[in-house]
Amino acid sequence: MSHPRPLLALTAAAVVTVLTFGAAGIATGSAAPSAVTIRAAAPAGQLPTADQLKAALLSNTELGPNFSEVPVADSPTAAGGASPVAGCDALRALLNGNESGPSSQLPHQEIEFDGPDGNPMLTESLTAEDATQLTSDLTVVSDAFTECHSLTFNDGTDASVTFTVTPVTLGDRKDAPAVRLDGTLAGVPLSGYLAVERFGTVALSYGFYQRDDPSSQLASLYYRAAVAKAERTLGTAAGTATAPPASV
Repeated sequence: MSHPRPLLALTAAAVVTVLTFGAAGIATGSAAPSAVTIRAAAPAGQLPTADQLKAALLSNTELGPNFSEVPVADSPTAAGGASPVAGCDALRALLNGNESGPSSQLPHQEIEFDGPDGNPMLTESLTAEDATQLTSDLTVVSDAFTECHSLTFNDGTDASVTFTVTPVTLGDRKDAPAVRLDGTLAGVPLSGYLAVERFGTVALSYGFYQRDDPSSQLASLYYRAAVAKAERTLGTAAGTATAPPASV
């Protein structure tokens, strides 16, 4: 079966684009990404370091031999720098805002994995920022997940695919914001998942994409693995709003 492969690859990358915290990627309401200010870092010593965040990310050891790590810089982008997301203003602003990247002032790490022939795809990021600001950012994401019902991805041409957006529970904590996206491209069923969780002053962002498979089993399995590793490594339970008194 043939597909418009450039759009298929871009759609996959867009669906699993993780939401960037503490950056120009966090918008409020329907504000355009360019209107968002870059966050200031918390005082030195109060946040985990980038190296500590990296150690808390999933690796091939957890995912198994069917996955291979993909340099984040190699992810597809829209033709001519066009915005790849349209539709729901709140979620569009969050996803499109990632073009600006996270603030260099904040500890941040991200990773991306491909399965065989790019199916499935998984991304995860961890960003540390001031606890009060993180609470505000998480509220923005949660509201966007709740308000958005449809989202369209395109490659800067006439090709596009529209997803329905449905709130779901991926892990053990029902209050953790997550959505499922369902669409069809050239007759091929596509599904994606976006989820966020917090560990004190650290936000985890998770994305999962697959084609020809309506089951959420793998998306949930790897999300739970990401949360469990972050809990163990950072020493903070999922959903906790305050960091532990000792350093990570």
